[in-house]
Formats: sequence, C-alpha cells, structure tokens
Amino acid sequence: MLARERSRLTDAAIARLRPREREYAVWDTRVPGLGVRVRPTGGMTWVMLEDAEGHTRRVSLGPVSIMTVEEARQRYHERRASPETERPVDSPRAVPTFRTFVEGEWRRARFERCKPTTRKSYSWMLDARLLPAFGEKRLDRISTADIRRWFDDFSRTAPGNANVALRLLRAILNFAVARDRIETNPAGGIAPNRRPRMTRFLSTEEIARLHRVLDAHSVGRGAAQADLIRLLLLTGCRRNEIVRLRWSEVQDDTLVLADSKVGPRKVPLGARARAILDGRPKGDSPFVFPSQRDPSRPHGDHLSLWYRVRREARIEDVRLHDLRHTHASHAVMSGVPVPVVSRLLGHSNTRMTLRYAHLGDRDIEAAAGRVGEAIGTMLGL
Repeated sequence: MLARERSRLTDAAIARLRPREREYAVWDTRVPGLGVRVRPTGGMTWVMLEDAEGHTRRVSLGPVSIMTVEEARQRYHERRASPETERPVDSPRAVPTFRTFVEGEWRRARFERCKPTTRKSYSWMLDARLLPAFGEKRLDRISTADIRRWFDDFSRTAPGNANVALRLLRAILNFAVARDRIETNPAGGIAPNRRPRMTRFLSTEEIARLHRVLDAHSVGRGAAQADLIRLLLLTGCRRNEIVRLRWSEVQDDTLVLADSKVGPRKVPLGARARAILDGRPKGDSPFVFPSQRDPSRPHGDHLSLWYRVRREARIEDVRLHDLRHTHASHAVMSGVPVPVVSRLLGHSNTRMTLRYAHLGDRDIEAAAGRVGEAIGTMLGL
C-alpha cells in the first residue's frame, strides 16, 4: 500500500504535484477513499479504495488528464453505489492483450468516431499487419525491440505503408497510456522511414499532351475515367473527393463536399470543370461516377485508364496525386497567393501548401529569358 499522504485535492493542487524517485499517492481529505497516484515518470492516475471479499483493494478510475476533481469524486460515488467486477489495478491480469484492448476500449472510444473511409483504412492495417504481429501479446509485454523488428521487416517491402502502420500503432499505445494500461509508449522512440520529397508536376507542354490523349479516350468505356481525370486536374481535388462525388454535392458553380479529408468544404468550379459535369449522364445513381456493376455505389478507387494514358502521354513518372500538385503549382505560378491556394486545396494551414509552391526548371529558364529581354530593352540592347 502506498504512503497515506492526505490533502484537500483541487485541480490546482494536483497540477502542483511533482514526480519523485518512488511512486506515491495523495488521498483526498474530503473523500477519504479517493486519491491521486503519481508515478516516477510523471503520470498521474485517479485511484480509489474498495472493499472486496474481506480485504481492501486499490482500483484505477482513469488518468488525471481526462478527469477533473469533481468528476473523479462523482465517479467514486457512482462506483461505491454500484460496484463493478474489475480486477485491482496492480494485478498483472488487469492488463489486456493488444487485441482485446483494440477491439474493446480503443474501438469504442476512438475507432467508432472516425470517418467511414478512415475506419476502412484502419481495419485493413489492423487485420493485415498489427493484429497478426501483436494481437496476442499483453500491452505491457510489447517492447520497443519487438516493434522495431516488426517495423524494419515491414519497411523492406513497403516503407510508406510501414509508416502508416507505425502511426496507427503509436496512436493506439498512446491511448493505452492515457487509459493507464501501460506507463510509456514503446513505439514513441521509433523514427519513421524518410520519404523523398515529391516535387513532380506537369509542365504546360505535358498538360497539352495529356489533354490530347484523354480526348482519344473520351468515348466508349473510357469516357467516365477520362472525365474523372480531367476533373482532378481542373479542381485540385483529392481522388476520393471526385470518385465519391454525389450529384447532391454539385451546386451551381461549386462543389459542396460533405465528407472530404478535412471535413466539409467548398470547391469553386471553373467553366471547363462545370462543362464536364454538365456533360455527365444523370441516371438513378446518386453518384456522378457510379460503378458500372452496381450504380448504387461509386466508381472504384482504381483508375486503370490512368496507367495507359500516362504511358501514351509520355509522363510515366507522374502519379495521379500529382494532378493535384500540378493544379496548385500552376495556381501559384499564375500569381494566386499561397493562402488562397491553401483554401482551394482544403489545407488546414499554409505550410502544407508551400510544398506545392515551387517552379519547374523550364519555367525558371523561361522567366529568366523574359527578364533578360525586358532589361535588355531598357538598356537599348
């Protein structure tokens, strides 16, 4: 049992508590069975004393960071009125396995609050990578060495996906720390794989070639994907924002997106983008680009036409996402201020937009030529 230090607990008093060499607890004088446990690491947890089967046990009520003094006192009285069958906080069996924690506490508190697209991504990563590796391990038995070996092995074949999985694992374990299941996050010190900065965007000449190739595929089965690719370039939208676009979101000269990556946002439409949408057939499907097999669903994420088109346009190194990059870069080169481009792209801050605000070598050379000619004219050369 920890030393019985007593004090009238207030939020301000708790904020002044400091870690010591050994763990200690401060018990409330107003509610004697309620206390705050302070670990040497600085973590603080609400605890209460509870009578069970003839002895007193100490039970965790949750981290101090998510519960005020009054909330903790209320939780204490609720538990006294209706005891739960919970193991003592110090019992090793109170620490769940990774699978149990993910499918229970984390799913209810975090996963179910995510957007459907995020849940789909998380489910795949959990089922394919995280649960097979850590599912049967107790949370306090997952070590940094375990995670590093798993991460290094995953990174050999898919460094990008390994980074995504590591971020998810770190978030889950951070939540386990907040829930007082473990003291520290073993994934906290593992650095992600460094990714090369992508600076590819289409030049004016390459855009013209792409346009001509898309024209050749704008009839028959390729028409929908050709329109979709053009809209990505003309609007700067993310792929899923156009692939899952609903007719209800097309309002006059604006796309009113209900579920973008950053939440609801509006995207102004230029005349050419509006013309593409006006030319799309409107059937019974709610989607602008419905699935050919099931019109009640949107077009699939895989755009097979893109790989053929970029080969024929001689831009094999361009990713589909680079069309968004191209839209942003040409906006900046046309004199559109970066904050405005940031709003157009739906970025949460302008620092993200600055990645797109660069110029291609040919554009720099052309600009240098124009400046040289202008100065030469002034000098009478």
